[in-house]
Amino acid sequence: MRAYERLMNYVKVHTTSQDGTGRTPTTERQLDLARMLAEEMRAMGIADARVDGFGYVYGSLPATPGCEKSPAIGWIAHMDTAQAFSGENVKPILHENYDGGDVALPQCGRVLKTSEFPFLKELKGKTLITADGSTLLGADDKAGIAEILTACEQLLQSGAPHGPVKIAFTPDEEVGEGADHFDVPGFGAAYAYTMDGGEVGEISYENFNAASAVFRITGVSVHPGSAKDTMVNALKLACEIDGMLPPREVPEHTEGREGFFHMDALSGDTAAARLEYIVRDHDREKFEARKELLRGVEKAMTEKYPTARVELALKDSYYNMLEQIRPCMHLIDNARRRAYSGLRRRRAGVQTVRGCRIWVCPVRTWEPGAITSTGLTSVSQQKVWTRPWRSF
Repeated sequence: MRAYERLMNYVKVHTTSQDGTGRTPTTERQLDLARMLAEEMRAMGIADARVDGFGYVYGSLPATPGCEKSPAIGWIAHMDTAQAFSGENVKPILHENYDGGDVALPQCGRVLKTSEFPFLKELKGKTLITADGSTLLGADDKAGIAEILTACEQLLQSGAPHGPVKIAFTPDEEVGEGADHFDVPGFGAAYAYTMDGGEVGEISYENFNAASAVFRITGVSVHPGSAKDTMVNALKLACEIDGMLPPREVPEHTEGREGFFHMDALSGDTAAARLEYIVRDHDREKFEARKELLRGVEKAMTEKYPTARVELALKDSYYNMLEQIRPCMHLIDNARRRAYSGLRRRRAGVQTVRGCRIWVCPVRTWEPGAITSTGLTSVSQQKVWTRPWRSF
């Protein structure tokens, strides 16, 4: 089976994860895909495929004769899709020989415009897979799952020599809990590649340092008719707090390794308000400075408004996995070499990857390796060997 055929099967399974359920997986529906994958793995010859009590799927390919002493390499992808858009009743559409123009989706009047997604023009002549406009597609990260299992099938059928290969598909990545119950010792690989997101040819081994910041504000609420010199409006304090942060250091004005403060939620009334941020920076020193700035804001607001209360809760979420990757740069070198080799073979054959290149860039999000890397070194190696189609 081709990778794109697998993808079109997997996206039809509803696997949206959900914040705040207090269980793993956060939604029972993720187990539907987990069981389906384990069954498919066993059918292709991965005899030890299993779903554990937390909904993680594990399996392995034994080394071929003569390669038993090679280090075990892991391949990881996640099964869940994001809450931001519906992932139920997904209807994938194959657009063969794409003409390079706008892509009209049949439902809800949505159009993928080249003016908004300029990279579409570079994909002229390729095959695209989209949803119908009423849902997300779920290629993040069911495309990664499809790639991994197609690679496993090819290894099993070809008999090509290889060392031990460990496979894992995780739940709850989209809500930041994908590595919470990852069985690093049981997985059995010292190094792993995460197949997730990105452009063809992209290899990433850096991610943000990340923290959450919550300001809880208690104002002084009195009747507006007698509020002079007494009322302290909690909502206005929340706005003032946001105004004390660098206005250009926000997601909409940053890129690459530039960090930011992102106001993710604001709620409340005159009496009380809650202001939520995510804090991101690739540089650890700058990351710590961002948190210190927030502490300074808390102190300044407390001193300025003694009758109100401003409390800051800061919590580190994860750190840049580069700290763990630095001693293992052979992983990046190996990935680059294999990717270049794959592109050379394609260019010499019928399939041509027009304009494709191999490059390393920082991830402006998190990767499971950022959390599991204390026991497992994980690189995000994103679609460097896949068929030249782009998924949305």
